[in-house]
Amino acid sequence: MVEFTLPQNSKIEEGKTFKKESCSKNTKLIEIYRWERDSGNKPRLDKFYIDLDNCGPMMLDALIYIKNELDPSLTFRRSCREGICGSCSMNVDGTNSLACLKPLERNKNKVKIYPLPHMKVIKDLVPDLNEFYNQYKSIKPWLRPKKNNSNKEMIQSPEDRKKLDGLYECVLCACCSTSCPSYWWNGDKFLGPAILLQAYRFIVDSRDKDTKERIKMLNDAFKLYRCHTIMNCTKTCPKGLNPAKAIASIKRLQLTT
Repeated sequence: MVEFTLPQNSKIEEGKTFKKESCSKNTKLIEIYRWERDSGNKPRLDKFYIDLDNCGPMMLDALIYIKNELDPSLTFRRSCREGICGSCSMNVDGTNSLACLKPLERNKNKVKIYPLPHMKVIKDLVPDLNEFYNQYKSIKPWLRPKKNNSNKEMIQSPEDRKKLDGLYECVLCACCSTSCPSYWWNGDKFLGPAILLQAYRFIVDSRDKDTKERIKMLNDAFKLYRCHTIMNCTKTCPKGLNPAKAIASIKRLQLTT
């Protein structure tokens, strides 16, 4: 008989339950993943009953309510609360999303919230994104004009500017990359949907003069071709972008450049 051993901290235990005594009858149960890297304890799912009469309409409002009213030790990232910074990315009921853009569905009795899948966790809902940002750095995400034109204004026509629509809006929340199985299994080599979307954004920018070098850099069995176009990235993107289309465009350029 074959025996399998699960990795350490892969079993989630039942946690604590939090509810205000003065809470109204209009409540919702939210179960949240809790774990601290240095605590030595196993992960757990804590239960929080939030008062919908005193809570805002978005998932981020529910998390802020929990932190302010029920458990101040709950840890998560947030900043703009308008879907601009991308810091409040997490997995809500099995779908990666931004908490500030995810509505708090009042017709559902229970919600489960986890950190982004297949990422190392620092604490609670805060994933370790160091590798993700190092991959972003590797594509050199800045305009590279000709050396003799470095001090001149880089003019762009309205037609060329339109080519960046659907690309520049990416906020690097990592929702798409962490929904991709290829990124789960090859995250150290495969750049992932978010980074490849940004790579294509600079490839098609008419102001950048290093297009061939950018395309050549991506011509790698793992960096680019681990994508199998299963479209998880496009389905989960909270900004409605299409990383799969950008990746397909890069592959076409590999054949014609």
